[in-house]
Amino acid sequence: MAKARPMSPHLQVYRPQLTSILSITHRASGVVLTTGTLVLALWLIAVASGPETFAIMAAIVGHPLGQFVLFGYSVALFYHACNGIRHLSWDLGFGLTIPDVYRSGYVVLGATCGLTALLWLSVWF
Repeated sequence: MAKARPMSPHLQVYRPQLTSILSITHRASGVVLTTGTLVLALWLIAVASGPETFAIMAAIVGHPLGQFVLFGYSVALFYHACNGIRHLSWDLGFGLTIPDVYRSGYVVLGATCGLTALLWLSVWF
């Protein structure tokens, strides 16, 4: 009989840290952007197809659920862009200490909220 080997630590063992949450969220925002870009492509096809098709797409996007999807897409876009800049700075060797990593993580979250708010305030007002 084989000796029982210890199991590797699981996610339930570790307390979530800002760095791990931001890393997972960066990957998820990439998936959201891929899906949202397909919707953007459909919108462009609707624009090129004529006023009837565009009216249907405009009604879908104008619906509260459509607005919620657009809001989520904009959050993912700004988050992914800001976090991508953060990763580029790491590639250049900047901000690699633990305090800098946490500081830049909070900057990414603040910039995402601020840019999203600016976008939607400019859309609605």
